[in-house]
Amino acid sequence: MSDEQGGEHRSWLERLGHFLTGEPEDREDLMVFLRDAQKRHVIDPEALSMIEGVMQFSELRVRDIMVPRAQMVVLSQDAELETVIPLVIESAHSRYPVIGEDRTEVVGILLVKDLLDHSLKKRNVRVNEIMRTAQFVPESKRLNVLLREFRATRSHMAIIVDEYGAAAGLVTIEDVLEQIVGDIEDEHDFGEEEYIFLKSAREYTLKALTPIDEFNDYFRCDLSDDEFDTMGGVIVHQLGHLPSRGERVDIGRFRFIVLQSDSRRVHLLKLVLMPEQNAENDDVGD
Repeated sequence: MSDEQGGEHRSWLERLGHFLTGEPEDREDLMVFLRDAQKRHVIDPEALSMIEGVMQFSELRVRDIMVPRAQMVVLSQDAELETVIPLVIESAHSRYPVIGEDRTEVVGILLVKDLLDHSLKKRNVRVNEIMRTAQFVPESKRLNVLLREFRATRSHMAIIVDEYGAAAGLVTIEDVLEQIVGDIEDEHDFGEEEYIFLKSAREYTLKALTPIDEFNDYFRCDLSDDEFDTMGGVIVHQLGHLPSRGERVDIGRFRFIVLQSDSRRVHLLKLVLMPEQNAENDDVGD
C-alpha cells in the first residue's frame, strides 16, 4: 500500500471512529461516511437524500422557498362567497390569502372548509366575515424554527413579510416538508387524462408516461420519438439506468428531476425550464 493510499485509509478510519463514538469532526465528515454507506447499499439513495435534506434544512430561510407575492392565488376581502367559488375550484388549494387594497396587504386566510360550510347554508356573506387570522413571519426566519411554530399553532400557511411589513409571499407546511422529503405531489395535481401540470412560470410536474408527441406539442419542441414513446423512456435512456428519486438530466433547455420511481419504472418527473442562454451552453458542451 502506498503512503498516499495509507493516508487515505487512515483518514477514512479516523472519520469512522469519530462517527461511532458520537464525535464526528464536522458535518462534512458525517456526510462522507453516509455517502460511503449508500455506495455499499447500507442505506438507499432516497434515505441518503432525506438525510441530506435534514442536514441542510436549518440553513434555509423562508425567503429561499416562499411562493412570491405575484404568484399567490388570493381572494378579495369584499368578495361574496359565490363569486370566489369558481376560482377555488380551478386552483384547488385548501387555503387562500385574503387581501385588502392590493397583494401587499394580506388581512387574513380563508379555509375552503369554511367556505363550503357557509355556502351550503346559503348565507349571503363576504370573505372577510369568515376568514381566519393570518400568521405572519419575516423573510429571514429559519425553516426549522417555522416548522416548530407550524406544529405548535397547528397552522399550515404563513404570510411572509418584508422589512416594511408588506406581504412578500407565502409558505405552507408542505413547502417546508418538501425540503426534507422532496416534492410532495397532491392527488389533485392531475386530472385523470392529464399528463403535464403547471406549478409556476418555469416549473412543471409531468407523468413519466407523457407521450413524447404530446410533450412536443405542449412545449413546441421536437424531441425524437423514434426509439421511445414516453418521456420516462427518454429519461431512462439518457441516464443509462433506472433512476432513483432526485436524479436529474438536462436536455436542451429542459431540466428533468425524478420525483417518484420504483424498481420497475419512473412515475413522476419535475421539469424546470432553464434560461435559453444556459440551454445553449449545455448544447455546446455535448
